[in-house]
Amino acid sequence: MVAEVGLPLAYLPPFSPELNPAERIFEEVRRWVEGKIYDTLADKVEAVENYLTHLAGDGEAVKRLAAWEWIGQSLGNLKRHEA
Repeated sequence: MVAEVGLPLAYLPPFSPELNPAERIFEEVRRWVEGKIYDTLADKVEAVENYLTHLAGDGEAVKRLAAWEWIGQSLGNLKRHEA
């Protein structure tokens, strides 16, 4: 178990879309690439990869999409417990 090795636990809220903030990233990628016609599947894969590369260089955009308030609070609580 995680607690047995001394790692702090982050408590998650009950079932909600917020349990998987990466879904917001996936929604944004889908919004960026869907509805367009690609000549090949490789072209669509390239479009997804290009957009992910763009997001990787824009930390603020990623925070806006995936940094739910409860995540920041949980991380803040972990830091307080470590001290």
